[in-house]
Amino acid sequence: MSDYGYVHRVKAGEAGNPIFFVFHGTGGDERQFFDFGADLLPRATIVSPRGDVSEQGAARFFRRTGEGVYDMADLARATEKMAGFVSRLAAEHEASGIFGLGFSNGANILANLLIEKDLFDKAVLLHPLIPFRPKDNAALAGKSILITAGQRDPICPAPLTQALADYFVGQAAQVELEWHTGGHDIRQNEIEAVQRFLG
Repeated sequence: MSDYGYVHRVKAGEAGNPIFFVFHGTGGDERQFFDFGADLLPRATIVSPRGDVSEQGAARFFRRTGEGVYDMADLARATEKMAGFVSRLAAEHEASGIFGLGFSNGANILANLLIEKDLFDKAVLLHPLIPFRPKDNAALAGKSILITAGQRDPICPAPLTQALADYFVGQAAQVELEWHTGGHDIRQNEIEAVQRFLG
């Protein structure tokens, strides 16, 4: 089986079901959300790629020059590469739809795929950070997006989370926003929100 440019894990699903891409956070790998994805959508094909960028040994999906400061050229490179990966795997598995879930850096590459491409039908963004004004994208109309976040997240400040949610609403996407009172950690109410959203 080709890796299509990323080390990754795959669990083939049943015919006529979606393909579900899960994207790890900084320092994670293809194992971080693989089983979680399979538990959420047991009949779907699950694909979990490992980021192809190393930041002092920690895997990421694109480079940054500082905390919250993105290498925009590398983000563009990574978005194009990941879009090809997603498209090829979805076609190979004859998926009925394309779903995505990402945490932190994984949420950021997924968010930029939403902003730049027309690939995902449903997306879960756990603690995303988009520190720039995204371009308008009419293809987002009707897409289902769940954003979860911590009100005291030092890495993904709440005002930027709200701004991203407002951006997607402005593009006529169907947006749900789930908060908890903590920081950059995934809490039970987020997991329950994800289960409802994908259920």
